[in-house]
Amino acid sequence: MIRIVSVKFRTAGKQYDFLCNNLELAAQDQVIVETERGQSLGTVVGAARECDPAQAPDKLKSVLRLATANDINMAKQSEAKEQTAFEFCRQRIQSRNMDMKLVRAEYLFDASKVIFYFTADGRVDFRDLVKDLAHHFHTRIEMRQIGVRDEAKITGGLGICGRALCCCTFLVNFAPVSVKMAKEQNLALNPNKISGQCGRLLCCLNYEYETYRENRKGLPKCGRKVMHEGLESMVVAQNVLARKVTVRREDNVSIEVPVEQLEMLDKAAEKQPSTPPPAKTRSRQPSSRRQPPRKPATAKETKDRTQQQPQQPQQPQQPQQPQQPQQPQPAAVVDGNKPAPKKSRRRPRRRPANSKPSGDKNG
Repeated sequence: MIRIVSVKFRTAGKQYDFLCNNLELAAQDQVIVETERGQSLGTVVGAARECDPAQAPDKLKSVLRLATANDINMAKQSEAKEQTAFEFCRQRIQSRNMDMKLVRAEYLFDASKVIFYFTADGRVDFRDLVKDLAHHFHTRIEMRQIGVRDEAKITGGLGICGRALCCCTFLVNFAPVSVKMAKEQNLALNPNKISGQCGRLLCCLNYEYETYRENRKGLPKCGRKVMHEGLESMVVAQNVLARKVTVRREDNVSIEVPVEQLEMLDKAAEKQPSTPPPAKTRSRQPSSRRQPPRKPATAKETKDRTQQQPQQPQQPQQPQQPQQPQQPQPAAVVDGNKPAPKKSRRRPRRRPANSKPSGDKNG
């Protein structure tokens, strides 16, 4: 088993685990620890705890020692230089007309490095600025770009509630916040009222979101019809935390009652209309899609279809009736006693277009 202790380097900062070995540490003790950027002065968060080496985080650093009076004085001297470094860097930014906002300058514990925090809309080329700073301070320089929320965490201030900002007092990590949380708590969607100092949505919208969701379960929605004291009423408002609703009864009186005193109406009966709606007739519209042309049937397909068709039963032949002899009609007389010649119904043969006339033999 190994002994691990949590250490933070600033107020409301992230907590990091370190190996404390055989050191006896208590909360609020100041210690010197080994980090990736060198030695740093931190504050112990809680008592040491034992942990299995297999479950411990990888690449743990160790606590070197408890901070002495000389270590604390050195940290104070480095902190006093931060304001001077901040002013000089801001002047160089203004002289170079760089589109960036300087937030803070931070010295490490042993003054071996200076970190400048800034915000910008996009990427900034600060290579020439780093050369100017390194030539003036004669130490390592690091430029670190941060977001607007981190800027508010470093700067601090007062919120619209009148208290210090949550992010610079106790809030360690930033949780995602959405407008849905404000709607769930019946807040006015005014950007000036639901936005913080950083210009983003208030982090405190996330604190009571789950409580509102749980208490809202079982409450009738606004516009739902209910029964109260034998009168049909309609829900017009909700009080989620008190689990009460405001209803408007048939006599046009509004009253706030607990949800337990209401009787929910059946949704099917509530939606049932007084007169049945007219039946809808659906007219079939001709399809605009064009049918593909049919392929001509082959001789084999025609033969198969003929065989598959059922033969109709033959009806019994009726006996033929004897025909009466027709009386000859008298022929029309044209010239005296001579009958008129009969007209031939035979059509004359058509001559082909390419054939020669019969009268032209030499043509």
